[in-house]
Amino acid sequence: MAGSANDSRSANRIRPSQTWICPRRTIDGTIVGMREKRIAVRFYRLPSGKEPVRQWLLSLSREDRLVIGTDIKTVEFGWPIGLPVCRSLGEGLWEVRSFLDNRIARVLFCIVGEQMWLLHGFIKKQQKTPPQDLALARKRLREVIEASKGK
Repeated sequence: MAGSANDSRSANRIRPSQTWICPRRTIDGTIVGMREKRIAVRFYRLPSGKEPVRQWLLSLSREDRLVIGTDIKTVEFGWPIGLPVCRSLGEGLWEVRSFLDNRIARVLFCIVGEQMWLLHGFIKKQQKTPPQDLALARKRLREVIEASKGK
C-alpha cells in the first residue's frame, strides 16, 4: 500500500514537458510546478520614499490582494506571458489584468533588464484605460528607464 501512495504522489508531480506557471500545493502538501523566477518584481518608489503601488495594494481587501498578487506572481514566473493575465499597452508599458469579484483591477508595469517594475495600480471603472492613469504610468516608466541608465 505504501508504494501506491508514492505512485499517486509522483503522478501529481509536474514533468518538464508540462507547463505550470505558478507553484501549487497538492492535497498531501507537496509543492509542484515550481520554477525559477524569470523576472524580479520591484515597486516604483517616489522621491519621498513612498511606493504607490504597494500602498494601493495594502488599501485593498485581503481577498483582492491575493488575486492581484497571484496574477503578478504568474507574470513573474511565466514571463513572457500574454492574455488573459497580461497585455501590452505599447511603448514598453504592460498591464497585469486581475478580475476581482465585482470589479477589475490593473497594475501597470514595465520590464527593465531582468526586473518587472510595478508603476501604477487602479480599479477600472470603464472599459478603456483612463488617459490619466496611462500618462502617470508612462511618466514613471521614463523615470525608471533614466534611473537604470545612470547605474
